[in-house]
Formats: sequence, structure tokens, C-alpha cells
Amino acid sequence: MAPVRNQTRSSEFLLMGFSESSELQPLIFGLFLSMYLITMFGNLLIILAVSSDPHLHTPMYFFLSNLSFVDICFTSTTIPKMLKNIWAQSKVITYEGCIIQMQFFALFIGLDVFLLTVMAYDRFVAICHPLHYTVIMNPRICGLMVLVSWIISVLNSLLESLMMLRLSFCTVLEIPHFFCELNQMIQLACSDTFLNNLEMYFKAVFLAGGSLICIVYSYSKIVSSIHRISSAQGKYKAFSSCASHLLVVSIFYCTGLGVYLSLAGTHSSHSSATASVMYTVVTPMLNPFIYSLRNKDLKKDLKRALQNSSESSSKKANGCGLKKGT
Repeated sequence: MAPVRNQTRSSEFLLMGFSESSELQPLIFGLFLSMYLITMFGNLLIILAVSSDPHLHTPMYFFLSNLSFVDICFTSTTIPKMLKNIWAQSKVITYEGCIIQMQFFALFIGLDVFLLTVMAYDRFVAICHPLHYTVIMNPRICGLMVLVSWIISVLNSLLESLMMLRLSFCTVLEIPHFFCELNQMIQLACSDTFLNNLEMYFKAVFLAGGSLICIVYSYSKIVSSIHRISSAQGKYKAFSSCASHLLVVSIFYCTGLGVYLSLAGTHSSHSSATASVMYTVVTPMLNPFIYSLRNKDLKKDLKRALQNSSESSSKKANGCGLKKGT
């Protein structure tokens, strides 16, 4: 006789993480703390550099600073809770905390998708229609694009939360992941999950897939325009302006879409959690390095920002020393 799986509105879940081995927990804690601090520091530097230099007040850097802000929020949705649980030697997350984490995760991953799409369109206009770039990508249109991205992402995250609230969960409440991942939560439910699965794959295909189609179309036009440029220097300059974005898009979409679409045929939760690290942690951490290393103007401003911060800290230290001397 099959065991009975009681349906309940649970008060808490268990985040199992990557490994149950106690010996590996300090290593995992140190690794993710380092990646989180690098992500915060790198993306904050991008925002500081773009906001402080009038030469960087262009559509491309406006979208990049928004992406950096979203990446900070995106990683802050999952990593601090995981670090807190490892430090406290606990795996518990409350039902309310899980729903809130899922809502903000859906919000910021949606914003990531839309901002990457908008940035691809920006490069398309800059390379394929350079004479009309300032007219098409004016500040009002850029602000409107970001606003629409926020509105759609907020509505999407609210829908996902409402869809999860209708589910009842079984007595097995272990989530084999380091955060409340949507697919893993649906698998724990004992009530009918047809609508939840439909909504999840609809988003994967039409939102993420639709955005990817727009990005691929933009870059196909970009490649065609670059191919028509006669000088080798002109080709290199045009390609270098979008190479960073293309690399970020490749990492984000290959890992993100791969995780969700591969779950249709396999239920390997360990591989899913490991792959999720790529687009939830690694990509936001690498973004500042990828964009700054490929861009001379941004690299110059980042060096200036670092110098200014070090000079201000040294002045404060000298000030404190003088006060003590007096």
C-alpha cells in the first residue's frame, strides 16, 4: 500500500543546498561570500562610474547601470539567505519567506531578460542606423523602455506568487536547491500543478524565448552591417562595441534556458542547482569585468573612481590622526 502524502499549508521548508557534508560547508560559504562581495563591489563601481561621468550619460551606459543595479538585487535575493543558513547551521526557510524570495527572484530575472534585450536593440540601432541613433534612442524612449520592463516584470512576479499560493504541499518539504526555485517548489506540491507548469513553460518559451529571438535577430542584422564595412579597423570597432553584451547574453541564456527546458526530460536536481549558479551568481559577478575590460572609457572611469575612493579614505585617516595628535 502506497504511503499517504498529507496535504498541508506548510509553515517552513528546508533548503538542502549543494551538499549535506559538514566538511564542505565552510568551503561553500567562503566561495559564495567571495562571489557575492565581488558582485556587489563590481556592479556598484559600474553605477558610480556611469553616474559620475557626463561622457557616459549615453543610452548604452544608462542600460548598463540599470543592469548592474538589477544584478545586485538579483544576487541579494538568494545568496544572503544561503550564507545565513550555512553560518547558523540551519536549512530552514519559512513559507512566507519562500514565496517572497520567489517573487523577487522572478522580478529581477525578468528585468535581466528585458534589459539584455533592450541593450541588444540599442547596439542594433547604433551600428545599423548610426545617423538616426540619437533620435531613436532619445532619453524619453530609453526611460520608457526601462519603465515598461519594470511593469511587465512586476506583473509577472505577482502572477507567479499568486499561482504558488493556490498550491498545497506534501509532508516532504525538502527543496534540493540553494533557493526556492520554481520548478522544485511545483514538484513538492500535492495539489494539481497543471496551471503552474503551463505558466512556467509559457514564460520560458514566450518571454525568455521571445527575448532571445529578438536578440538573435538584432545580432544577425549587426553582423550583416559589420560585414559591409570596408575597413578592418571599422569592423573591429563596431564588433568590439557589442562583443561584451554578446558574451553576457550567451552565458545567461545558455545556462538559464538550459536549466528550465532540460527539466522536461530529467529530474536531476543536483545538476539543476549547479547549473543555476551560472546565471544566478556567476553571470552577475562577471558582468562588470566583461563590460569594463572591453570598454576603454568605462575602464578609465572605474580607475578614477577607485583612485578617488582611496584618496578620500586616506584623507579621513590623516584627519583622524591629526585629531588624535592634537
